[in-house]
This record gives sequence, structure tokens and C-alpha cells, in this order.
Amino acid sequence: MSASAEIKDRVEKTKKPWVSIDLKKSKSDFIKNRKRKPSWLKVKLPTGDAYKKVRSITSENNLHTICESGNCPNMGECWGEGTATFMILGNICTRSCGFCNVKTGKPLPVDWSEPLKVANSIKLMGVKHAVITSVDRDELDDGGASFWVETINQIRKISPETTMETLIPDFKGVDKHIKMIVDVAPEVVSHNLETVRSLTKKVRIQAKYDRSLHTLKVLYEGGMKTKSGVMLGLGETEDEIIETMKDLRKVGVSILTLGQYLQPTFRHLPVSEFVKPEKFSRLKEIGLELGFRHVESGPLVRSSYHAARHIH
Repeated sequence: MSASAEIKDRVEKTKKPWVSIDLKKSKSDFIKNRKRKPSWLKVKLPTGDAYKKVRSITSENNLHTICESGNCPNMGECWGEGTATFMILGNICTRSCGFCNVKTGKPLPVDWSEPLKVANSIKLMGVKHAVITSVDRDELDDGGASFWVETINQIRKISPETTMETLIPDFKGVDKHIKMIVDVAPEVVSHNLETVRSLTKKVRIQAKYDRSLHTLKVLYEGGMKTKSGVMLGLGETEDEIIETMKDLRKVGVSILTLGQYLQPTFRHLPVSEFVKPEKFSRLKEIGLELGFRHVESGPLVRSSYHAARHIH
């Protein structure tokens, strides 16, 4: 069986626990009935030499980026500037979150040559500040923490001038695995809460709101500069968003991103609301008043958007 066929065989195509009768409609019905994106959510298609260079390097090294897997609307802008968010531990996730376009299923075996490939690519691209994320690997004894450590160490070895933001999973809330990231001390450690407490079971399925807060607390108490992200437009109220921001501040998070949720396919959770830019601006001001040192808030904001600014 070819590698692509094996990946296809491992991916669960229809077992999405958030899928309801309303979502079990044809692709054509989805396209016909979905809400039209407002003007502030329209972006240009990616072009340019820098974009082509990044795509070429990631393709030649068989690397995965969350930019592609997550259908990020900022891919053209970021890749055009010669930056990308690398996704390690493969591109098949053991969790099946209702918002995420990353494949779900049984992952392929861990590729221990990947950390060196990522480090070499960062060096080739001349990246000054690298963002690394990963799929969830709940089948691994440490959730992939040791692989994260190896990746960070390889980047430091091959490209010592590069600073890093690591967007990590919760490692099931196991302190000793979270502290493995603390021990190698990337400049910024991010873990996304994604949504408000009342929607967590619906949006994140296998994740837990308080477990994510605990993960961020352990990181902060270990001396890390911590960051988190929340999506809007899934049915949350403004009061719930503010309460979520307060919860994040209580565990020491100093950097926050707020962005619009966009439905990847008809099998994913629908958009409840397209939040207007002025509301994002208001929430940014509230976040700064609550004590966040940096708030990136806007319809097209994603957790790694303008990440190089967050290190300062």
C-alpha cells in the first residue's frame, strides 16, 4: 500500500460526533445554503516568489503546515513574507474537534527524522521567529512531549538565531509531560482554549476547558510566557467571551488572539454569527483592560498571526 493510500485508509471519513441531521446534507446543499462571507472576510489568493519558495521547501521535505491543513485565510500574507507554521507529528489527529479541518483517525508511526527536517527548512527559509504546532497524539505514552523536545532542540542546534513559539496540545493535563516543554523553554508557549466553557463539549469533543486552563497554569508557573486563542462566531455570548478572558488571566496568560470561526466543510460545525470588526476592536480594548500585554483581535486573526510581535 502506498503512503497516500495508507493515510487515506487511516482517516475516519464520517465518524464525526458533532454531525447532526442538519449537517448530513449534500455538499451542493451546503454550498447553496451556507451563509455568505461578509466583505471583511475576503482575502486575496496566495501568490509571489516568497510564497512559492515556502511551498517548495515544505513540499520537498514532506513537511506539514497548519496553514494548509487548517485552510488558514492568512496563508497568502504569511507565506508571502517567508513565514509558516509547521505542524509536527504527522497530519492525522487522534481527536475530532468540530471546528478543525485536520484529518482525524489513526496516525502513522512517529517519524523521528521530522525534527531535523523542520530545523533544516527553518534554516533554509531564514525564519527569524518560527511557530511550531502539532496534531494531538493521545495514543503515545507522553502525548508526543518527547518529540516536541527533540524538535525544539534540533531547531536550536541548526538555527540558533531563530526564536520560537510552540503551540502545544494539552498532553492530557499530565504535569510531567507539560513540564518537559518548560524544561526546553521556548520563548512563547501557546495552548488554545478555542471557545467558551459552555461550548467546549460541542466544539472540542475530547478536550476539557479546565484541563486546558491547568495546562496553561503549569506553563506559567514554570516561567513560560503563555498565550491562548479563542474563536468567535460559534454561538457564544459577549459575557461568556469576557468570562473566558478573565479565566485566562487567572492562570497567567499574557497574550491573547481572537478570531472568526470559519466552517471548513459541511461536516463541521456551522457558523452561528459573522462577528463584526468593531466588536473585535471592543473586545481587544477589554482584554487590554483585563491585563493582557498583547491582544490580536480581528475577523482574520489566527493563533499564529503576527506571532513574531508576541515575543516582545
